Amino acid sequence: MGDFSFRAVETLRAAALILAEDTRHSRPLLERHGITTPVESYHEHNEARMTPRMIARLRGGDDIALISDAGTPMVSDPGARLVKEAIAEGVDIVPIPGASALLAALVGAGADPSRFTFFGFLARKGRERRETLADLAALRHTAVLYEAPGRVADTLAELGALGAGGRAAVVARELTKQFEEFRRGTVDELAAYYRESPPRGEVVIVIEGGVIESPNEDVIRETVRELRAGGASPREITARLMDDLGVPRNQAYRLAHES
Repeated sequence: MGDFSFRAVETLRAAALILAEDTRHSRPLLERHGITTPVESYHEHNEARMTPRMIARLRGGDDIALISDAGTPMVSDPGARLVKEAIAEGVDIVPIPGASALLAALVGAGADPSRFTFFGFLARKGRERRETLADLAALRHTAVLYEAPGRVADTLAELGALGAGGRAAVVARELTKQFEEFRRGTVDELAAYYRESPPRGEVVIVIEGGVIESPNEDVIRETVRELRAGGASPREITARLMDDLGVPRNQAYRLAHES
């Protein structure tokens, strides 16, 4: 509850209605801050039915606030349908910064935050899960994902089987709450640990990108010649060298601009 901002309190007090993922979950928070605004539930099971009525109220001039059980609405939480339709109707969308497990995990993990991909919750099975895990294992920059506590060990083990077992990783649990914990190790080490000691609470997994050895400069120069012969610009060549061959930015830029 300490993550709640003064601006959030003022906004919720001034709104005509608060839409909450679970009103029972949100009630203690609202009561603690003396917020008496009417509250209705809004979640994945009723959003199709609720959204047209909410849009009508917004068009009528009401201010409506959307909150989730924890973290930020729309980040693996309900709200996307309402926001998209409100935008289509010309309604102003005003984000109120607040708690975010995604950003808290990234900041506390110590992984390179300059570039990262957020995967949300993985599919539980099937082709979509296999393809996403393959993308994760091949990623060259930091990955962040949410996972149910009972599936943490399996997800890490599957990533290990795809060749990412030696990558540095962090499992962050119960972020900004009483039992917050960061556990660090390789993907394989963490898979083994959580196989024996399943985590509790809400979990975020942060995995550092894979290291790709750059080919020797003769190979890189030949690639530059081929790309240039194909009409690629220096900017395009720089990007291809970095993405396809793992060439450091400064080296890729220098070679792409050599005459």
